[in-house]
Amino acid sequence: MFSNLKKISLITLSLVGLVSAADAQMKPLFDGKTLNGWKKVVGKAPYAIEDGMIIGTMTAGSPNSFLVTEKEYGDFVLELDVKLEGTETNSGVQTRSHFDPAGSKGAGLVFGRQMEIDPTPRAWTGGIYDEARRLWLYPLETNPAAKTAYKSEQFNHYKIECIGNETKTWVNGIPVSYVIDTLDKSGFIGLQVHGIGNKTHLEGKKVYFKNIKIQTTNLKPSAFPKSIYVVNLTPNALSAQEKANGYKLLFDGKTNKGWVGANKTEFPAKGWDIANGQLSVLPSNGGESTNGGDIVTKEEFAAFDLSFEFKLTEGANSGVKYFVTLAEKSTGSAIGLEYQVLDDEKHPDAKLGREGNRTLSSLYDLIKADKKLGSPRPIGVWNRGRVVVYPNNKVEHYLNGVKVLEYTRGSEEFRKLVAISKYKDWKNFGEAVKGHLLLQDHGNKVSFRTIKIKTL
Repeated sequence: MFSNLKKISLITLSLVGLVSAADAQMKPLFDGKTLNGWKKVVGKAPYAIEDGMIIGTMTAGSPNSFLVTEKEYGDFVLELDVKLEGTETNSGVQTRSHFDPAGSKGAGLVFGRQMEIDPTPRAWTGGIYDEARRLWLYPLETNPAAKTAYKSEQFNHYKIECIGNETKTWVNGIPVSYVIDTLDKSGFIGLQVHGIGNKTHLEGKKVYFKNIKIQTTNLKPSAFPKSIYVVNLTPNALSAQEKANGYKLLFDGKTNKGWVGANKTEFPAKGWDIANGQLSVLPSNGGESTNGGDIVTKEEFAAFDLSFEFKLTEGANSGVKYFVTLAEKSTGSAIGLEYQVLDDEKHPDAKLGREGNRTLSSLYDLIKADKKLGSPRPIGVWNRGRVVVYPNNKVEHYLNGVKVLEYTRGSEEFRKLVAISKYKDWKNFGEAVKGHLLLQDHGNKVSFRTIKIKTL
């Protein structure tokens, strides 16, 4: 009996030692008593200390307020607990961020990646937002299973891991976001009290921050489930996680390998350009396939997860088509289901069709994209498109990480839409078992990069 108790005691001591060793790596960023090491840079919201917590108070008429570390951090693991009062506003934790004193017309501007705390029905807590710069990098439409991790009006535990170019987040132990980004090797950490405008009924609501700890040495990347989508903002590159999950590049950033002209055996001799890691259709007269013509993948695909980046010029029109069989006779562009790529403001096609079904990220001439959340980036800025086709023929379109439409190929609803579209004369349109992917030449300059696919 004594021997067994001794063994148990030794095991217990051993486990305590392991825990203590792990805890020893984490250092407090907040001493629980003072704001030593912190400074306020923007906004009017006050930050106070009470019961070992930093408490920020929402203030009407103030922009977003930030309490930031005086020190900058590169690689780290940050853990903290945050409670947010109310469900109408949000908060966040800045990482590797910066302050521009001349920004926002001299009022000062904080910019950089932020882990979102979002109690609203949108439920994007743990998502990654690029404050005052590129906006949403990882909205939770990209990982909807994690929307339930947040507990309203309670302290939630957050973990943010920044190692190299990779940022990962966890909410109450649940993995949420995974972004690979080449910007910002270091910067400050900040605690946000979000602006409430003139919503006086939110005046005085509080955000509570406590148990703020950081580890900066002996860092090892934590595992992340392969099923969770990775937003990789490194042009024309795949991470080890993406490769392990079955993704491959369809454009290597340097050559036309894997692509040919539609209904041709070679890549077009004119009309397309590969330079600076971009595959660009060149401008001509704005007509369909009148210069270099469309290009298609040599390979055909059935169920897949396709991602791509695209950059529009003013007034431009193009598209990414899928299930292109090249069997249909047509004038102009080859026939296929199309993710519309368009300048909605300047190109007339946005006003044609039915109820906006020819606008950016729509299923061209069939279903309008709902862009209330997935807003497009300005002309000349890279946007991220995504098309997912499941084995059961369900299809989803995404714009900048947000799902903007879904439908099922071959369903009764789909066929009704085809019957009143420009595709009505093609038998079984959009229902091929497999097909090529296509980048459209519509006579306007549009650039593509980071084209990657995973078969499902």
